[in-house]
Amino acid sequence: MRRGRFITLEGGEGAGKSTQARRLAERLRAAGREVVLTREPGGSPGADLLRQLLLSGAHDWAPLAEVMLHFASRAEHVATVVEPALARGADVVSDRFADSTMVYQGYGLGADRAAIATLIGLIGVTPDVTLVLDVSVKTTMQRLAARGDVADRYERLGEGFFARIREGFLAVARDHPQRCVVLSGEADLDTVAAEIDRVLGL
Repeated sequence: MRRGRFITLEGGEGAGKSTQARRLAERLRAAGREVVLTREPGGSPGADLLRQLLLSGAHDWAPLAEVMLHFASRAEHVATVVEPALARGADVVSDRFADSTMVYQGYGLGADRAAIATLIGLIGVTPDVTLVLDVSVKTTMQRLAARGDVADRYERLGEGFFARIREGFLAVARDHPQRCVVLSGEADLDTVAAEIDRVLGL
């Protein structure tokens, strides 16, 4: 059986990842593909328990402890959702994956990036294509303000953090040109979706 395609969407806060992931999954289903739409941190019952710990801000985790929590969540997600879907031939579209840990914890919060890279290798699943949606820090701040939601832990870290995040994602894309494509997230939803379809050959 043909293995499914693993597509991840990455980028900073307010880049449009969740919306574009959902829309991409709908287009793939309309084309006759079985699609599993998922997200990180979380994506499965066990992984979602760890998501709550990570995003609540109730505890100030040591950098390595935070990294390990992300990878515990990811290992559960991969074992119970991602790998079974790919093995049966389904496409998996994930709103964030391992690159987000490298960028948020490594570039953003100063955790050991070499250790994160080692853990990424241990997970054993690499996306076929990673779409990095890039927006300016100004756009991030405007879109977060427009949401009107209660900010999670990362959304409260401010402009300097968001600037490091943006540069981190661009650095990851430069380091992995064989799978990462940087797309502007500044345009309207339909324009971004058309660019995603072009990259994926849809």
